[in-house]
Amino acid sequence: MKFGKRLRWEVEETLPEWRSEFISYKQLKKLLNQIDLELRETDGSNKRPRFTTFDGLGVGGRYVHMMREDKGFIRLFEGEIEKVNTFFVDKEEDYIIKLKELQEMVANLDVDGDILEVQMHILDFHREMVLLLHYSLTNFTGFMKIVKKHYKKIVEKQRQHTVAHHHIHFMPKVMQQPFFSTDLLYKLMKECEAMLDHLFLINNPPDHSDDDL
Repeated sequence: MKFGKRLRWEVEETLPEWRSEFISYKQLKKLLNQIDLELRETDGSNKRPRFTTFDGLGVGGRYVHMMREDKGFIRLFEGEIEKVNTFFVDKEEDYIIKLKELQEMVANLDVDGDILEVQMHILDFHREMVLLLHYSLTNFTGFMKIVKKHYKKIVEKQRQHTVAHHHIHFMPKVMQQPFFSTDLLYKLMKECEAMLDHLFLINNPPDHSDDDL
């Protein structure tokens, strides 16, 4: 299954409420294909730049037009990065607050009946953080696939001609984004696991009856 179809399937199956927060992979790919088509049509018209062609733009004019569209692709790409970052960072901030609330609940347990309820809250919270990890990895995969497509379809072809190319180093740009830095998320998950271990010991205290035998 191609990534675009798999992305749509995964979003609908696991995180439909976050649908609008994922990378707009289809839109980015469509714009790349459009630029690639114009490049191939230009190459098919004439390998050497001229000032006039049947469309009135000229081969050189087509390249200028294509480069403008490539800049539009870069703006869209950077906008998608910002969208994913904003959602991810906002979720992390919410999770920091949620963890403190759960820790207070654990510290203020009064009766045994509350333990099961608190455990369920912690498990639900842990599950949501696992989903955010999945969100991070899925978006990272999508961005990296788009980076490779951009290089293959646009940058390599630009380098074959005497027009300047403005390719930026997308790959390190993606790898340095907040949404791909998951250390805090793993730390919060470990805190949840520690609380669950603590509650388990409360519900199941060790049996020391045989210690004196």
